Amino acid sequence: MRQACILIASRRAVKNQDTLEIPEIARKYVLKRRAERQDETRKRIVEAAVDLHTTIGPAHTTDLAIAQRARVTRRTFYRHFPDEVSLFRACTGHSLAKWPMPDPSAWQRISDPEERLARALRELYAVYRTAGRRFVVLARDAPLLRPGLLPKPGRAELVMAMNGVLMEGWPARGRRRDVLRAAIAHTTSITTWQSLVEQQGLSDEEAISVLTGMVTAAIAGDVASRRAANPRSGMVLLDR
Repeated sequence: MRQACILIASRRAVKNQDTLEIPEIARKYVLKRRAERQDETRKRIVEAAVDLHTTIGPAHTTDLAIAQRARVTRRTFYRHFPDEVSLFRACTGHSLAKWPMPDPSAWQRISDPEERLARALRELYAVYRTAGRRFVVLARDAPLLRPGLLPKPGRAELVMAMNGVLMEGWPARGRRRDVLRAAIAHTTSITTWQSLVEQQGLSDEEAISVLTGMVTAAIAGDVASRRAANPRSGMVLLDR
C-alpha cells in the first residue's frame, strides 16, 4: 500500500513538472519565431532599399518607397531603421556581401606590376559585369548625399586600397609617379569600364589590353623630351 502511494505521488510530481515545462517550451518557441520573423522583415527592408538605391539612386529613394517595396508599414520600417545612418550601414554591408570585391592580397604575390594589373582588372571587371550599372547609379548619387551618411570603408575606399597595391613595383618617381597613380585609378574606375565595354563595345580583355598599355605609357617618360633628344624617335614610334 505504501509503495503504491509512493508511485502515485511520483507520477503526480512528474506530471506537474511536465505541466510546468510545456508553457516554458512554448514561450521559447514563440520568442524564437518572433525573432526569425523580425530578421526576415529586416532582410526584406534592406533588400528593397538596396534594389532602389542601385536602380533609381539613394538620393531619389524615399522611406515610403522602401516600405512599399518591402511590403511593410512605415511604422515597421522606422522600428527597424530609426535613422538614415543605420539604414545605409545595413545596405552597404548587404551590397558588399551580394557583390563582393576582389581580394587584393592575392595580387601582391605577382611580382610583375603589369601582370598584376591585368589580373586585378580581370577580377574587378567580372564584378562590374555583374553589377556595374548599379555601381554607376550609386557613384552618380554619392555627391548628392549629406556628408557622413555613407559608412566607411565602402566600395570606393576598397577600390582606393586596390590602387595602392597596384602602384607597387612600377619604376616611377616624382611627377611620373603622380601620373602613374592617376592612370591606375582610371583603370579601376567603374565609369572607365562602362565607357569602354558598355558604350564602346570592347570586350573585357580588349579594355584591359588598352588600359595596361596606357599605364605602361604613363611611366615611359615625357614623349616630347625623348623626341628632342632623338629626333628619329617619333618615326620609330609611328612605325610601331
